[in-house]
Amino acid sequence: GSLFFYLQGLFFPPLKPVVGPLSEPRLEALRQQWFASTGRLPTDEQMDRMIQSELNRDMLFQRAIELELHLYDTVVYQRLLRNMHFLQLDDDASEEALYEKALEMRLHLGDEVIKRRMIQVMEQLLLAGNPPSMPSDADIQAEFERRSEELRRPPRYSIEHLYFNRERESEVDAVVALISEQELNAGEARKLSSPFLPGYVFQRQSPDQLARHFGASFVRNLVDAGPRAGHWLGPIRSTYGLHYVWVAAVEPARDATLEEVRLQLVRDLESRARAAALAESIAAMRADYEVRS
Repeated sequence: GSLFFYLQGLFFPPLKPVVGPLSEPRLEALRQQWFASTGRLPTDEQMDRMIQSELNRDMLFQRAIELELHLYDTVVYQRLLRNMHFLQLDDDASEEALYEKALEMRLHLGDEVIKRRMIQVMEQLLLAGNPPSMPSDADIQAEFERRSEELRRPPRYSIEHLYFNRERESEVDAVVALISEQELNAGEARKLSSPFLPGYVFQRQSPDQLARHFGASFVRNLVDAGPRAGHWLGPIRSTYGLHYVWVAAVEPARDATLEEVRLQLVRDLESRARAAALAESIAAMRADYEVRS
């Protein structure tokens, strides 16, 4: 009997659970999602990556249902109760009765929120069984050296400015002459300018930060003018008008120190290790399923 059982398993192994293929509406939805985010249709390679990702999600969800994880999750419980109330199927029944009825109706199998939750739980289980390695000091140092150019600290400018809108641009030369004649500082001269909603004083701003307030053209013109601490500069044109700029301080671009970016590097390395461990576990799980693309 034991031999027969062994031979049966050897020559007639149990069928694997089937995952996929994706339906045509789901494939079209993937194409449209890609088009909405990029403005172009996906290539065959990009489409294949999306399909494999969706199949992995389906497999994780199916595995979670096989393990009956949905029966022990409070998020699923509350979601099913909400769905029953929304469908007006409560009939003044108790929450437990509603929950049981929702399971009988298999509402948990078609709810995207429940699916995402079950996938998340399965990913946590997989990572618990195959935990990602923590980055060592050597890993952090190597990442720091590899990304030195990317991590370089931008220049920073501390400035005050007077703003002249389009209607007042003709007054700029007279105001500049008055400031020079009376040796006014930026605060004293501010009453001579137009209102500027983002403000007048900007401390230690990177070019990107300044661009959010003044526009990219202002930053280009500021840098091209060669700002020096303790000097007026301009007038400098932005997308809004003209600015007469007092440069309080300039901090040149520099290389980052390891301590400045250590937390960022650790987060990035941990995220990469987590993704790799999860991908490895999902690939191993695929051996237990027949995945049809």
